[in-house]
Amino acid sequence: MLFKVHSFGALPDSVQIKPATRLSLLPPYLFAELDRLKREVIKTGVDVISLGIGDPDLPTPQFIIDSLKTAAEKPPNHRYPDYEGLERFRQSACAWYLRRFGVKLDPVREVFALIGSKEGIANFATAVVDPGDVVLISDPGYPVYFSGCVFNGGEPYSMPLRRENGFTPDFGSIPAEVARRAKVMWLNYPNNPTAATVDRSFFEAAVAWCLKHNVILAHDVAYSEIAYDGYRAPSVLAVPGGMDCAIEFHSLSKTYSMTGWRVGFAVGNAELIKALSLVKTNMDSGVFQAVQEAAITAMDQGDEVIREYCAIYQRRRDLMVELLRDIGLSCETPRATFYVWAQVPKGYTSVSFTERVLKEAGVAITPGSGFGKGGEGFVRFSLTVGHERLNEVANRLKAMRF
Repeated sequence: MLFKVHSFGALPDSVQIKPATRLSLLPPYLFAELDRLKREVIKTGVDVISLGIGDPDLPTPQFIIDSLKTAAEKPPNHRYPDYEGLERFRQSACAWYLRRFGVKLDPVREVFALIGSKEGIANFATAVVDPGDVVLISDPGYPVYFSGCVFNGGEPYSMPLRRENGFTPDFGSIPAEVARRAKVMWLNYPNNPTAATVDRSFFEAAVAWCLKHNVILAHDVAYSEIAYDGYRAPSVLAVPGGMDCAIEFHSLSKTYSMTGWRVGFAVGNAELIKALSLVKTNMDSGVFQAVQEAAITAMDQGDEVIREYCAIYQRRRDLMVELLRDIGLSCETPRATFYVWAQVPKGYTSVSFTERVLKEAGVAITPGSGFGKGGEGFVRFSLTVGHERLNEVANRLKAMRF
């Protein structure tokens, strides 16, 4: 058989690549510019102390690492995993939720393994958001809520988190027309970046609002276990009606210092879990089974290490709050997360204050405006360096004049 050869003439020097227009919907990536500035400062020989990223410096506990080593030796774990996660993983997640929140879950229909909660949050938008749907997003907030919305044609509506309101949204201020078109509400408590916490009554109000307006309640609960002063973060699923409208995303990253392991789970309303599972089975191939086995060990045996690590973060929190108040920065004493959310001095924006602290003190922090317009006027300090380094931060910042 003869094949006809087509002649295309001279080939261009390069392919004209046109990225998807959805990328233009993202705001300028402020953190990229700050990373560039940080590299410039480091090149001058400055010992930069980074309090910017939310990545625990405390090591993954050894018993979890040992569990991974053992699991990695098993040949069956090197094959494709089940999309939904090992049955034992899902059962362990259910047992953890029951023990921690008093919420009883069906491991078959109401739990799904995630490659970290970030991908679950992004993929959930694909599962439930249609073009033109309104997505209610806390401002300031984790940027993935926004990007997941706009990548799927949704219309973001900002719910301001103001200091005078305890950094919680005012559901009553949401216009009726917005509520009518809303598909999803994103909440995140304990909160990143503000470190705000809520009690059960807040979730009762949130669930009541979502049920009234037929809105899905998506709750990012990644920081639930990093808590102090006796505070115990509640689950929205424990509230009457929560299982009728809500899904929660939990990650082992912060809880057990496993950020690089990429493992978490989604739990909640069976129909919402099913929708997420349909996206994920088409987009990824599940969580490495050896990592799942290590995660099972963490959830089954890790309660004590959580208490130990929280005690360390609490000592760091106390030092940082005292420091910031000594130099004239206003901040609340957080009851959860490993962040301190501080107001910048008069005459500064979030970015200008961040830049000055980096250039003059060699301390990298995060401008609040990187989390949305509602974060302007604030900066976030991460408690992810040891006590000795925090004391050095104190010395450097006290030498500045604000």
